[in-house]
Amino acid sequence: MDSSRGPPRVRNKAPAQVQISAEQLLREAVDRQEPGLKAPTTRFADLEELHEYQGRKRREFEDYVRRNRIRLDNWTRYAAWELEQKEFRRARSVFERALDVLPTEVTLWLRYVDSEIKNRNINHARNLLDRAVTILPRIDKLWFKYVWMEETLGNIPGTRQVFERWMSWEPDEAAWSAYIKLEKRYGEFQRARGIYQRFTIVHPEPKNWIKWARFEEENGTSDLVREVFGMAVETLGDDFMDEKLFIAYAKFESKLKEYERARAIYKYALDRMSRSKSAHLHKQYTQFEKQFGEQEGVEDVIAAKRRVQYEEVVKGRPKDYDAWIDYARLEEASGDHSRVREVYQRALAQIPPTQEKRHWRRYIYLWIFYALFEELEAQDIDSARDIYNGCLKLIPHKKFTFAKIWLLKADFEVRQMQLTTARKTLGQALGMCPKDKLFRSYVELELKLFDFARCRTLYTKWIEWNPSNTQAWIKFAELERGLDDLDRVRGIFELAVEQQTLDMPELLWKAYIDFEEVEEEYDRARALYERLLQKTQHVKVWISYAHFEINADEEPLAEEEAEAEKPISEEAKARARKVFERAHKVYREQELKEDRLSLLNAWKSFEKEHGSTEDVEKIEKQMPRKVKKRRKLAGQDEFQEFIDYVFPADDESDAKMSKLLMMARQWKKEQGAA
Repeated sequence: MDSSRGPPRVRNKAPAQVQISAEQLLREAVDRQEPGLKAPTTRFADLEELHEYQGRKRREFEDYVRRNRIRLDNWTRYAAWELEQKEFRRARSVFERALDVLPTEVTLWLRYVDSEIKNRNINHARNLLDRAVTILPRIDKLWFKYVWMEETLGNIPGTRQVFERWMSWEPDEAAWSAYIKLEKRYGEFQRARGIYQRFTIVHPEPKNWIKWARFEEENGTSDLVREVFGMAVETLGDDFMDEKLFIAYAKFESKLKEYERARAIYKYALDRMSRSKSAHLHKQYTQFEKQFGEQEGVEDVIAAKRRVQYEEVVKGRPKDYDAWIDYARLEEASGDHSRVREVYQRALAQIPPTQEKRHWRRYIYLWIFYALFEELEAQDIDSARDIYNGCLKLIPHKKFTFAKIWLLKADFEVRQMQLTTARKTLGQALGMCPKDKLFRSYVELELKLFDFARCRTLYTKWIEWNPSNTQAWIKFAELERGLDDLDRVRGIFELAVEQQTLDMPELLWKAYIDFEEVEEEYDRARALYERLLQKTQHVKVWISYAHFEINADEEPLAEEEAEAEKPISEEAKARARKVFERAHKVYREQELKEDRLSLLNAWKSFEKEHGSTEDVEKIEKQMPRKVKKRRKLAGQDEFQEFIDYVFPADDESDAKMSKLLMMARQWKKEQGAA
């Protein structure tokens, strides 16, 4: 039963030996079609039978018309049958009766006219068209039929009369174009010119003016073309300007190689049209300048285009300071200082609405770029100074400040050889709103001037204001070391390491230890390491301590020995091993496995370089093995896998402890048995 269900299965899917094409299938389908039913041919024996047949058909058509008078198909079939019978008077009667019922049906009028034209009743057709356009003057099909018939008959004056009647109704553009084409076909260009003039009054769209200009370009003179374009610009005015009109005008002048005229047309249009309405005009102007202009002209076009874009941006978003900066850079590139100053002044008037520093960050750059422009480009030093002073007065220093403004003002005064003013500026900045960047830059300025007394004063003020700044302490110590005052250097470092809070204490201790090591004060450096280890047990400190002991040579070297590389003494190696052993003991007691592993790796590297094979094997025996373990997450029923390190020494101690516990249990059991 299952095999009988569904379509039959094709067992042999191989291609048939005889292939049938799609063309053959279609041909067979057409050949096998049955012929359609055809109406029987009626034959009349005499005139009486014909009249009887005609009467019967007329009664049928009359019945159809009587049942549904407003159906156009009933009337047209009735009239077409009368025309087949050559009964023209009866056909006209049917059409007239239909027009009484459907006087506004355009199709009925056209079929009535076509029947008269087909039977060469021209006067009847003319009278019908006259009646039709009188009743339906807004139907273009009737007018086109009327003028086509008159022109076909060669009645050109009559055609013009029909067109004039039509134009009095002020039809759409297609009717005017047909009238103009008629006059062009018969070479009446003056008449066509007059029609264009009336046409542009009725339809003053720019495209119609362009059509008139092209007509004059083909059939008139260049003066007439310019006159048409001039009339178009004057008629449309500023409110209805269109970029296509000016583009066509400029292209016409370019064809005549009147490039200055074309350039003037482009500029005239760009000055009076908004950016949104003249995008294509800008593009055409750019292409024109690239093709016919010089480099300066092309740059001016591009600058004008971008200027319009920036104006739209800053008009829509006046607080977009990046757009103002780009706008000012554009004007700086053009080289017009008055335009640059105007843009900067307009931009500076857009003060941020709130006194939050994030809103002022980009705004400040407007002042900076303006001052640099006045100093470097315009060479107006007084204006640049006024700009800096105005910016410093505007910033609310009690809430926030910008160190870059103070520093740029000071650098500006230095460039003008006004050192006193520069110092006063930086001093005022430190008094009103001290910042690390201001102190650092002020010190750098005094170092360049070799005024070390001022540098000491500034460093003192700096660490008094921010004692947690590690770099300030280090730089102060480097200054004193450069002046070869070692006691002051040690005093500065001692004060620094005693501070409760430091942003980077490791750098400070490193600098202090490096100083003592360079000065070959190894005992002091060793004491510093011991003090540091009291504060922290970090593995890097222990490793650095061990490396210090390797490199620390207690014996003074001769000049020849100092130049040659001296081998490391056994005492130095022993001191370094002692440091490693101390660190290993500390980490073992505190169970800091990762630090202990890092220490053993460093110790192993040390022994490979400076120790023997036995020493290396001894360290390798202490290296741990990785073990995967699981731990339960706090407050959850889930477990987490983690990597743990198991050290051989810990296994031995655990084994000894477990053996001791077994012996204790056995002793207790023996005591209980006794």
